[in-house]
Amino acid sequence: MNSSADRLTSKALVAFAIIYFVWGSTFLAIRIGVREFPPLVMASLRFLVAGIVLCLWVLARGERFPNRREWAGAALLSIPLFVLDYGLVFWAEKRVPSGLTAIMLATIPAFMALSEIVLLRTQRLTVRLALALLVGVVGVGTLMSHSLYLGSAAIDKTGAAALVTASMSWAIGSTLTRKVPLPSSKVVSSGVQMLAGGFFLTLAAAVFGEFRGFDPFRISAAAWISLAYLTIAGSVVAFTAYLWLIHHESPTKVGTYAYVNPVIAVLLGYFFGGEGLGMRTVLGAALVLISVFVIVTGGSKKGAAASVAETTANAAS
Repeated sequence: MNSSADRLTSKALVAFAIIYFVWGSTFLAIRIGVREFPPLVMASLRFLVAGIVLCLWVLARGERFPNRREWAGAALLSIPLFVLDYGLVFWAEKRVPSGLTAIMLATIPAFMALSEIVLLRTQRLTVRLALALLVGVVGVGTLMSHSLYLGSAAIDKTGAAALVTASMSWAIGSTLTRKVPLPSSKVVSSGVQMLAGGFFLTLAAAVFGEFRGFDPFRISAAAWISLAYLTIAGSVVAFTAYLWLIHHESPTKVGTYAYVNPVIAVLLGYFFGGEGLGMRTVLGAALVLISVFVIVTGGSKKGAAASVAETTANAAS
């Protein structure tokens, strides 16, 4: 009996380590890749391959594949979740350090809370939530302000605007997941959304002319390794670990990745990406993560942590 419990605990520790460190490191991997890859091309390759792998996996397991309505729902969701969110993230990382990107995307729970208030009306604006949102806004403002003398450069405003838009797009897409028909299996649903997202990102890359002059043979091994890491480790392995955790641990515990990943990303960017770690970054990150913590641990009937854990997994993958 104890042996079985110990094995379960060991698996949980490994799974938590994976979603903390793998998802936290994907931001630096994107930063490395987009130095050479056109951003939309890289994003499209990542999700086309990851979508194909997940779809083949569910077919091999004999799971029911989506019907026409579910494919349509997945295709609709892939636009805000993958084309807008990930397309803008990959594009922004040509301008914004990976650690700051992770901090900006940590605002997703705040935008999700606003979506639930405005669109779904499943949550009301309490004093606690309003203060948490205000703290998050101040944190983002700290990162963007050129008037604060905090010893490091402010975040690129165009890149920051793209990341705020990406966070809003993810929050809106996550809200829509409750309104459109999707496969009941999370693996099937994620696989077809990634596949559709990869297809639409390929179209977007073509529309914006990213394939003109793109020569895959001129891409370095480091950039290809970063793409492979994002695809296999970030989108397949870590997502599988997440699915296992959500069935064996409380959503509150699983939802902690929402504020652990940015810390990992900032540290990796500093130690391995040559990114700065000045007072501006530390203060802005602290304010944003305090905001996220208050929102995630807030007290809706279902529990904010459960909502975050169930609907933002792809945002990290």
